Amino acid sequence: MRRAARIGIPLVASLVAACASAQDDRVTIRFWGMGREGEVVAELVKGFERENPGIRVRVQQIPWSAAHEKLLTAYVGEVTPDVAQLGNTWVPEFSALGALAPLDSLVAVSAIDSSQYFSGIWRTNIVGDTLFGIPWYVDTRLVFYRTDILARAGYASPPSSWAEWRTAMERIKAGAAPGQYPLFLPTNEWPQPVILGLQAGSALLADGGRRGAFAEPEFRRAFDFYTGLFVDSLAPPITNNQISNIYQEFAAGNFAMIITGPWYIGEFRRRLPEAIQDKWATAPIPGPDGAESGVSMAGGSSLVVFRGTNHPEAAWRLVEYLSRPEQQREFWRLTGDLPARLETWDDPALKGDPITYAFWEQLQRVVPLPAVPEIELIVTKVFEAGERAVQGGVPVERVLADLDANVNRILEKRRWMLDRAAVAARDAN
Repeated sequence: MRRAARIGIPLVASLVAACASAQDDRVTIRFWGMGREGEVVAELVKGFERENPGIRVRVQQIPWSAAHEKLLTAYVGEVTPDVAQLGNTWVPEFSALGALAPLDSLVAVSAIDSSQYFSGIWRTNIVGDTLFGIPWYVDTRLVFYRTDILARAGYASPPSSWAEWRTAMERIKAGAAPGQYPLFLPTNEWPQPVILGLQAGSALLADGGRRGAFAEPEFRRAFDFYTGLFVDSLAPPITNNQISNIYQEFAAGNFAMIITGPWYIGEFRRRLPEAIQDKWATAPIPGPDGAESGVSMAGGSSLVVFRGTNHPEAAWRLVEYLSRPEQQREFWRLTGDLPARLETWDDPALKGDPITYAFWEQLQRVVPLPAVPEIELIVTKVFEAGERAVQGGVPVERVLADLDANVNRILEKRRWMLDRAAVAARDAN
């Protein structure tokens, strides 16, 4: 027995060494995921590694609050990951830096096709004529509302046009107690006024993204509607920081409607009292001229490949794997993030849930924000303008003129670069 043991020790050691050598031969790719998604993707990539024994995936989870700065620092230091989750409003910025690999040629020979995705979401990944990302999960905003309060106002179903919506709010207000409002519209959030602008046909930016278009008639129409809700006490002129518990306020009927995103589904189901769990629902945002004009904002995150990767084939293989319908479905079950692939929505758990399925309806009508690197800074100026009009009493015309002036200053460098590129192209010809 002792002799067998002595023989077995070097045998085991050689087998371990052989396995370690085989593992050392694997390609290692790095994936950066943000927030909860970065935690969950570590589970999903185990299946990818089983399918691809020659590839190892190292996942790094990054808090959303630090993600943008960390990605920029990695780009400057030339230590970007191979693949990453990127908020789709960040795609224009990182593509302008030259940090992202174009994906058109890879998609052309892949099972991935634009027809498998919500068209408005897919377009968030196109800058110029080039595709830089593949939608991973989707996000938009719609209306969460109290069905019982709307019913008392005479509405069996939610309104579909601005005029009907305003009338419904006026009826709700007429029967409300002091301190109760038809709609909660936080003055320190930009998505709501921006969405109304998109609904009214505003492009937000003019001249190929060189200047603001906020003083033009389309956005002015939306901004008048938006500010009018506060003027007529249909929404309280407060920020979300002035509300201690939005779930209690909604449950108490102090707000009959809220415009927000899909993360509220789980929160409402966990936090609202059992007594009103059958008294709330979701619906697409009413449009200025009816349901067809009721667009919303195209949001979510995409999968991108960084140009600096040493393993582009392995990186793209991971993107393809995470984009499969079955992986999208599992990702939704683990996170609650709505899937980007259309066929995934055939899952009975999604299709059979009217609360969630209202997002399917809204996602058919979503519009990307302008694909300029400065867009996040620009949209924050929109809610600042709203606060000046709503809380500061500054006339709308002056607010919007100042908003355009601020946006034009933000875009000054962009104009200079585009003009310089145009001169260089002209001289070259």
